[in-house]
Amino acid sequence: MVQSDILLKAYRYMCMAKAMAETYDTNRSVCTYVHSTSRGHEAIQLATAFQLLPCDFVSPYYRDESLLLGLGFSPYQLMLQLLAKATDPFTAGRAYYSHPNYKGSDKPTIIHQSSATGMQAIPTTGIAQGIHFLEKHLPERLKTGARGELPIVLCSLGDGSITEGEVSEAFQFAVLKKLPVIFLVQDNQWGISARAAETRAMDAYEYAAGFPGMERVRIDGSNFEESFDAMKRIIQYVRQNRGPYLVQAAVPLLGHHTSGVRKEFYRDQNDIALHQERDPGPLLKKRLLDIGISENELNLIASETAAEVAAHFKNAIAAPDPDPATVSDHVFAPTTVLEEKGTRLPTGATEKIMMVDAALYAIREIMEEYPEAILYGEDVGKRLGGVFRETATLASVFGEHRVYNTAIQEAYIIGSTIGMSAVGCKPIVEVQFADYIFPGFNQLVTEVAKSCYLSNGKFPVQALIRVPIGAYGGGGPYHSGSIESLLLNIKGIKVVYPSNAADMKGLMKAAFLDPNPVLMLEHKGLYWSKVPGTEGAKSIEPASDYIIPLGKGKIVQDTDEMTMKTGNTCCIITYGMGVYWSLAAAKEFPGQITIIDLRSLYPLDEDLIYEQVKRHGRCLVLTEESLNNSFAEALSGRIAQQCFRYLDAPVSVVGSLDLPAVPINLRLEAAMLPGVSKLSSKIQQLLSY
Repeated sequence: MVQSDILLKAYRYMCMAKAMAETYDTNRSVCTYVHSTSRGHEAIQLATAFQLLPCDFVSPYYRDESLLLGLGFSPYQLMLQLLAKATDPFTAGRAYYSHPNYKGSDKPTIIHQSSATGMQAIPTTGIAQGIHFLEKHLPERLKTGARGELPIVLCSLGDGSITEGEVSEAFQFAVLKKLPVIFLVQDNQWGISARAAETRAMDAYEYAAGFPGMERVRIDGSNFEESFDAMKRIIQYVRQNRGPYLVQAAVPLLGHHTSGVRKEFYRDQNDIALHQERDPGPLLKKRLLDIGISENELNLIASETAAEVAAHFKNAIAAPDPDPATVSDHVFAPTTVLEEKGTRLPTGATEKIMMVDAALYAIREIMEEYPEAILYGEDVGKRLGGVFRETATLASVFGEHRVYNTAIQEAYIIGSTIGMSAVGCKPIVEVQFADYIFPGFNQLVTEVAKSCYLSNGKFPVQALIRVPIGAYGGGGPYHSGSIESLLLNIKGIKVVYPSNAADMKGLMKAAFLDPNPVLMLEHKGLYWSKVPGTEGAKSIEPASDYIIPLGKGKIVQDTDEMTMKTGNTCCIITYGMGVYWSLAAAKEFPGQITIIDLRSLYPLDEDLIYEQVKRHGRCLVLTEESLNNSFAEALSGRIAQQCFRYLDAPVSVVGSLDLPAVPINLRLEAAMLPGVSKLSSKIQQLLSY
């Protein structure tokens, strides 16, 4: 039997949550930002919160305000987020109500998560993945409880989210690796206006049966005592046995879906009345009366909490709004790599290495220095070492606990880096081909890119994401795409694109050390320098201390001084394979062409670009991408704006044809790509102005 003091504590919080919901509804003209409340879900949320320790991690969802109250957050703190105030402790006025994140020693850690239904399952499972690694291999870095308790991870979900494919990916990885994560599914039988019977063939409990190794249970989430006993047992089980558990808690929905989608829009009075019969507050009150707590004492608790909520709400309204000057704060965490350092060309070294080996050697050196560095992705493990052999030997050297294969799960590969980073691991992950990054876009855009900004700087995601890219040799429509413009439209990530082995190694070190998510685009046609004219992608291997800061371009070929005086010169701004097309085309215009290798697409070395454009008066931007609405076109527009008075000709742009895919036939592939002859014609035209 649950002790009476715990029952009274739960009752107080239920009264508080009820008063908060009523206050928000009464003051709709003040509470203008969209929000949901926990009415009906209070019992299971409080029962769960009371069991968690500061060493644990929890990912609430947008209806979990009672869970937050149970963890020790005050109504005032929650209301600051409700009203998007400057002192909102979670996001400083940037995100919705009940979208918390927290880092402190007194409560469980809460990483940032979005509103996207079910999307938190992958980052949260990534936390458990990181804990599992630290526990087994770096236990001194694992945060434990005051009495040595091992941490557990709790992922809170609504029942409607279980049909999401990304939830399945999280379940799959959790059971495969036996991770200490509890998936708490609060089932109120509604998904906005859709009933459960309309949208799913099974409930979460039935679905979990398809994941062998996932323990599961159904409980009455409106009964506090049952919920408390169940969650106490389950959390203790996971804390000791280190495996995944699914809890399906049946709960009523007493509030609106959100403040903007009100229950009377889609629910009849019959349904609402049936749900009200299971209101956790009156059920707990009856239980308290049955064990001898007086009605007067319970009424006093209700009146006290109502007054407390009213005072908190008044103070929250009076709190200041955010200063507009802070709107751009915390897009990225500051990096320490600000200048080129180390030895690019070691004394006495003569043998050149290929780009693919430069990447391998860079990761090997990283993993030797940083025991928390972990490499995973499709086929990167011991047997193959990547489809391009770019991770060959690493699993043999560092063990299969640090270098391992994943399933074909681009969403999990990308999204799990959030949780891994949050516990102090440093993930290096790979998406096998750029064309296959799209299943991971949801995690990249919705979770990874926004984490630092929406956590007000508390949870930047330190992740190096490798992406083989580009067309050559008949790779065909699903292995040859260029996607940099799509990536560069995602704010909150960095994108680099090396064109030679030395830059590959130097940029990879910087990308790894950057506290933000960095996507490294690696052209497959440059890996082994097999494409004619790309021998220059090979280079002497830089020393282990060599590093190139992100956002610094390089002049790979300059015009000669005599030709500069004639004024008949131009600069080509490019990256990746474009560097080698430019070098080949420039041979037809001796001394006239300066070639800039951007190396980093975001951050971008605009100072170098504008300096060279002003110097020459003519400029050509070259890309492998299709041109229409591309990064190259956008860059040409910025150049025209910034350098207008210095231009002797319109800014030229050269790229691939605007086709939906790269055709597999070699002649068709060549017809689509820019190539040397097309580039030469454009240079000739530009120099004729």
